[in-house]
This record gives sequence, C-alpha cells and structure tokens, in this order.
Amino acid sequence: MTLVEIRGGTARALGAQMAVRGDGSYCGYISGGCTEAAVAAEAIAAISKGTDRYLSLGEGSRFFNISLPCGGGITLAIHVVRDVRPLRQVLTALERRRRIALHYVPGTQTITAVKAPIGAVSSWSETAFLRVYRPNLRLVLCGRGIELEATTRVAMASEFEVFAFDQKSRDFDANMIDQETAVAVLFHDLDQELPWLEAGLRRKPFYIGALGSKRTHERRCQALRDLGYSPAETDRIKAPIGLFGPTRDANALALSVVAEVAQAFSVSQN
Repeated sequence: MTLVEIRGGTARALGAQMAVRGDGSYCGYISGGCTEAAVAAEAIAAISKGTDRYLSLGEGSRFFNISLPCGGGITLAIHVVRDVRPLRQVLTALERRRRIALHYVPGTQTITAVKAPIGAVSSWSETAFLRVYRPNLRLVLCGRGIELEATTRVAMASEFEVFAFDQKSRDFDANMIDQETAVAVLFHDLDQELPWLEAGLRRKPFYIGALGSKRTHERRCQALRDLGYSPAETDRIKAPIGLFGPTRDANALALSVVAEVAQAFSVSQN
C-alpha cells in the first residue's frame, strides 16, 4: 500500500509504503506507528477479495477511533500484487544504483516499473500515481584520525552506505561516486585532500564538503583554480563542513557532517 494523499500534518512523506502478507505480517510505515496494525487488517481484507481499495485515516475518515497524533489525515492506495515482475525490476535497478519508479493506475489496478523522469518525485499524474525510488545515500569519507573514525560510526548508525578512506588507501575508485553520493573530506592537509576533491568535482555528487576554516577554504579554492577548475565548480564545495558552527569535538563534528549530508540528500530529491 502507498500513501497517496496528505491532509494537514503527517509523520510520513507522500509515497511512503507498507507491504502486507495474507497471514497478517507486515513491514514498513505509513504513519508514526499508530495505525499500521489497523491498516494491515484492511490490506488482508483486500487480499481476500482480490480487489484494490482506498483507505482514509485521520481527518475525513470513517474510522472515528483511529486518529493521527499530528491531527491531519491520509489516504492510502491498497494494491493487491498480482504480478511481482515490476517489484523485481525496482529491486534490480536499486542494486545497480539507478533511479526508478512504479506507475500505479487505480482504474486498471496495475503497476508498471518505469524509468524515473529527471527531477520526478512521488505524486499523482492525471489518473496514475508515480512512486519514485532512489538508491541508498552513499557517503564517501576521506580523512584521517578521530574525525574520520567518529564520522564513519555516526554515518553507519544512520544507515548510510559508507566508504571510508585514509591517506594510505589504495582501493578508492572514483566510479563509486554518483549522483546519490556525498563526498566529505576530513583532512587537515590541503595537499592530501586535493585528489579527493578533484574526484568529487569530476563525478558531480549531490554534496561535497571539506574540513577547515574560511581562510583554509580560500586557499583550497585558489589551489583548485590553479588546477583549472572554475569558481562555479569550487562553489560546489561546502566549507567549513557541517550543519552547525565550528566545533573542536570529533563526535559533535560527526553529527554536524552527517546531519548536513542528510539535509542535502533530502533537498536533492527535488
């Protein structure tokens, strides 16, 4: 089932999904956890009849005893899966780190896997709902010492796909950087960080950030311009790195970096 309409506030974004089996087991969230069991029961009823249906909860719903803490309302499209091939196509595309979408047509009760249009987000298009999927956020960390260690731990706890490299790493492949990747450079040495920044600028990830003060960043940009990079390209580098101000604590820096990457990833969906 898919969240296809939001009225007022809600805990999940448009396109949030749950999967329910006929035996009542389910996974995924379409709210803050307060309605999932009731929604699963409705899905089981749809499975038993073999027919898709809509379900409204919260504001404007016929279920007076099910309210959403946020005070809003949602509408779910419950689709009884008859052909798993589109789902397998989605999983294959995501494994290959490609954006993809499911095109759901309520009138025919069918889903089709399609290439996600550039800039597309989960939304209605005439009489169909397009549910867009994108690969997991990948974070390439380059640095050394406690800053690299702490940021790696926090990013992994946030379920990012993390690749961490220090100055001795020899297995880095610039091809791992794609449009769903963030590059965070945590060196304290301009010469050591330049190859990593160049790789990021060439591959165009959605985020590039670098450690250091504003004065350090001025020297960094000048060094890159001396190598032939334009001001427009160096402007893509976020420095000083992090969502909140300067910090001399590695754990606070790690939180700041991971939070900024997560924010940039959310914005890049649009």
